[in-house]
Amino acid sequence: MNPPRRALAPSFSIPDFRAALGMFATGVTIVTARGADGVPVGLTANSFNSVSLTPPLVLWSLARSAGSMPAFERGSHYAINILAADQHALAERFASKAADRFEGLSFREGAGGALILEGAAAVFECFNRSRYEEGDHVIFVGEVERCEQRAGAQPLIFHGGRYFTELPL
Repeated sequence: MNPPRRALAPSFSIPDFRAALGMFATGVTIVTARGADGVPVGLTANSFNSVSLTPPLVLWSLARSAGSMPAFERGSHYAINILAADQHALAERFASKAADRFEGLSFREGAGGALILEGAAAVFECFNRSRYEEGDHVIFVGEVERCEQRAGAQPLIFHGGRYFTELPL
């Protein structure tokens, strides 16, 4: 018997799929870069994952329709800022349509001009190694050039459409 060559059509709706995905608790990141014009860009993302230790690789994904797509497609570097529990307002700010998400924020410039947000639990400064177009998103694979962590920081967690902080069992 030959294996199928294509997946069957989904047996669920997009809202059902979204609700099921929401049952997977994730950390929360803000991915930052500079556009070709030097203007900072950034967005909240929870589609972050490690790929490899040698070489050090991570991935994240972005909707093809995102306004910031050109900056991430063309730029050589970006930073993935893992948010701490006390940065909930920052997560919402970078998820909104705010005109200047960086106004009044404390940050410093990292590799290739990507912005490192002060107070992040961890930061990965990445070379924009490769991209894969899949469905309505683009998967970005970054080669980590520098990373840091803030000892003792509690992570910001996203689950079921809400933010949480870490609680020990």
